[in-house]
Amino acid sequence: MAKARIGISGWRYAPWRGDFYPRGLPQRSELEYASRRFDTIEINGSFYALQRPTSYERWRTQAPRGFVFAVKAPRFITHVRRLRDAAQPLANFFASGVLRLREKLGPILWQLPPSFRYEPALVDEFLAQLPHDTEQAAKLARQPHEGPRRRLRHALEVRHESFRDERFVATLRRRGVALVVADTARRWPLFEDVTAGFMYLRLHGDEELYVSGYSERALVAWAERIRRWLDGAEPDDARRISARAARGRRGRDVYCYFDNDAKVRAPCDAQHLARLLERRPDAAHRPRQRHEPHVHAHRHA
Repeated sequence: MAKARIGISGWRYAPWRGDFYPRGLPQRSELEYASRRFDTIEINGSFYALQRPTSYERWRTQAPRGFVFAVKAPRFITHVRRLRDAAQPLANFFASGVLRLREKLGPILWQLPPSFRYEPALVDEFLAQLPHDTEQAAKLARQPHEGPRRRLRHALEVRHESFRDERFVATLRRRGVALVVADTARRWPLFEDVTAGFMYLRLHGDEELYVSGYSERALVAWAERIRRWLDGAEPDDARRISARAARGRRGRDVYCYFDNDAKVRAPCDAQHLARLLERRPDAAHRPRQRHEPHVHAHRHA
């Protein structure tokens, strides 16, 4: 059955202490606390620097059973190399310990900078290099593969109007990569094309980027859109690049992360949206997962 996982982007934010986190909670216990209130968290420290294998191991053990982490890929690949000459940086990323998350490894997020214009050949060449299961990733990292082979999911977040191109959507669908639905307070384009077997949402702020919270009305609207994607369909007013809707299917998993953390809105909005989804009239017929942990944070992008 398709699942909706609603969580936060990162968890280590000083303003959250004494607010979302109970006063006096040790910093080392913040992930353990957050992962019991959400069933997914986006690790974003991995965007700024390669993390240690021991860190991924620790995060995995701190999160409860059934929890899933999304991992934000290194900006060295997306912002510095800008997807060029990516073979060795990709190997380094997967060798850094990402696979230590094991069954708790969820989608990998690739976020392009606002200045990155669409280059069809470059984007296709890069996506072709991404491993689609843990065995391929271990081979890329030149490491032995451990445990059962698990599929890997990739999501691409773009921030330039030039990506409003039918060829881009066709490439994502051919490569099986999800286009991130990014709500950025109208700072950058919002695209809702369905390009993979799952959806990946990042809600950066309703009216002010990274700052403003989402009203009840806004969250109800997002809940309705998520329900449509869960059912394998699309919202009737989907804001698509392509004139072609995706082929319908029985259901699609949805991963949704709130990144409006500046005023401690992210955890509150995530919990509220999760409650709205649980109130679905047919919820009694849809297995609900309990919220579980996810990991890491520094500063969003």
